[in-house]
Amino acid sequence: MLDFPRWKVISISLLLIFGVMMSLPSLIGEGGQKYWPGFLPNETINLGLDLQGGSHILLEADPADVASMRLETMEESVRAEMRRAEPRIGIGDISRRNGVLSFMVRDSTQVDAAREVILPLTSGAGLTGQRDWDIEVRDDTRFVLTPTAAGLENAVTNAMDTATDVIRRRIDEMGTREPTIIRQGDTRIVVQVPGLDDPEALKALLGQTAKLEFKLVDFDADPNALAEGRAPIGSQIFPYPDNPTGLPNIAVKRLGGISGDKLTDAGQGFAPETNAPVVNITFDSEGGSKFARLTQNNVGRPFAIILDGQVLSAPNINEPILGGSAQISGNFTVESANQLAIALRSGALPVELKIVEERTVGPDLGKDSIDKGMIAAIIATVAVLTFMVVTYGRFGMYANIALALNLFIIVGVMAIFNATLTLPGIAGFVLTVGSAVDANVLINERIREERRRGRRVIQAIEVGYKEASRAIFDANITNIIAGVLLFMFGSGPVKGFAVVLMIGIASSVFTAVVVTRMFVALWVRRARPQELVI
Repeated sequence: MLDFPRWKVISISLLLIFGVMMSLPSLIGEGGQKYWPGFLPNETINLGLDLQGGSHILLEADPADVASMRLETMEESVRAEMRRAEPRIGIGDISRRNGVLSFMVRDSTQVDAAREVILPLTSGAGLTGQRDWDIEVRDDTRFVLTPTAAGLENAVTNAMDTATDVIRRRIDEMGTREPTIIRQGDTRIVVQVPGLDDPEALKALLGQTAKLEFKLVDFDADPNALAEGRAPIGSQIFPYPDNPTGLPNIAVKRLGGISGDKLTDAGQGFAPETNAPVVNITFDSEGGSKFARLTQNNVGRPFAIILDGQVLSAPNINEPILGGSAQISGNFTVESANQLAIALRSGALPVELKIVEERTVGPDLGKDSIDKGMIAAIIATVAVLTFMVVTYGRFGMYANIALALNLFIIVGVMAIFNATLTLPGIAGFVLTVGSAVDANVLINERIREERRRGRRVIQAIEVGYKEASRAIFDANITNIIAGVLLFMFGSGPVKGFAVVLMIGIASSVFTAVVVTRMFVALWVRRARPQELVI
């Protein structure tokens, strides 16, 4: 086991040099990075929220919003499928009272055909074995569609998963690094963004549903009724703060519009006529065709641009818009137009999220944590180094060198993976300092034992490394399993601790067993000792 050929020594040495080089950009800090050569690796460790400050926001969704949206979507689907049926199936007004969808089929002979049309609009609710809607026919011609509890639960889960992805895309668009975005319970999402200088911008961006709609204005609406908040049948009322008529509300056709999920791009720009900030949007092929038909069939009529339940503007359609692109105008600033563009590009939130908790961590607290963590790490390192040298002499010195290399490798590996260091991660570092020499203690004590049994120096070293390595690998495999479970089921700081723990275990085994064995083998080959002081 002490036979180390030259290729192995060179390979291990190059690996150690690479680990040290990868760790240096993180260790020299921002002040020293400007002097770092550009052709060398420059990946660094990111500091977590508790170390460099930032924003912590807890968002919560209301399942009732998901249920309401499902009813609206099902109503539009039913109307569209009934119109497309051959022959067309006539139905009466659709009611959404009490959380159920009901309508009457005018021709009783088409009831079975209507059921066949509706059935594909329902689906299985996950793995529950139930459908997401119950279909019932009452009084021979009235259909009642009732959302099931399993269907609503599945819809809420899907909506929260989608909302998590949308939030992640929005934060990535802001240029922040290593945000923590995780689900908490059934209806909550935790967002932590380290190093964010403008938490108000984050709240505005995350609190915006970015549900964009284009709908035709209802000309037949009575202004007096609008002022009282009453809309004609088939229309709905939205607030319009910038209404030129002075009315606070505007009525639009409830069905037949275009939703913002047909967008492929959005960007902040300026209106050619007024140079005012606007948002330029581009539709996909389906949305572009639908928008073209909408504008072709309604030239001279206004259509409302609605964002999150509020009308931004209601321009007239002067001519068909056939290019698949449009412009959203309103009382925008450059910053607000850019935020809206980011929200539209990343997609609309499938459910409204409300901020129920907000915390801001200042950088001074993080600096204090780093300083105290460094003091703890230095004290622990000095104590361990002293103990090893006093107890094991030359072999303790080799263990100390391996320990220092181990710390460099941990930092280097974390930098390669662009990992985030949190305060529990620093605790993981301190823990690694103590546990990293455990393997060397086992090896050295086993070598002592073999010498007491009368083995020669080289035999004692070989047997000591061979026999101790089995126990070392077994013990550290159990620690790796614990670290994997912490990473899989933990969140935030717990994951940070698990990352440092797993990297530290793997690197400490490598340095304590392989690297120290290489040092000992080179020394034995050169010195040929007859006695062993250990």
